Amino acid sequence: MCGEERNCNCIGEILRKIIILQRSECDNTTFTGCDKPFLGPTLNPTCYNTRPVQLYNCCTGTPWTFDYTLDDGSTGSTSYLRVESLDECCCTCRLLYENATAANALTNTGQFVTIDLKCCGAIRCLPDTSIDLC
Repeated sequence: MCGEERNCNCIGEILRKIIILQRSECDNTTFTGCDKPFLGPTLNPTCYNTRPVQLYNCCTGTPWTFDYTLDDGSTGSTSYLRVESLDECCCTCRLLYENATAANALTNTGQFVTIDLKCCGAIRCLPDTSIDLC
């Protein structure tokens, strides 16, 4: 199994930084990409509260995808995640889905998954956004 001998530090460190940013605990503006220490195109933490990510399976190279059911009973699957917490090599993520009624908008499903980072081979950061966390 690919997870048994893998180290999760690389992806874990990026996710740890994203969690800090989403909590508005950092204001350094010297980085770009996944390590950019603020959410959004400019330093303005009141507009953005989420840096969505996709985590890729180290064995298949495909994004981790999870099924969800919304309060209205509609169902779907998504690979869009908001990292909520990190405990050593396990991260807990909120499932987000593409909202068809708003252009390029991600919406909170209210559901969570826990992922073993030893099974993740890559991370993709998506454009920063604001989501309703309730």
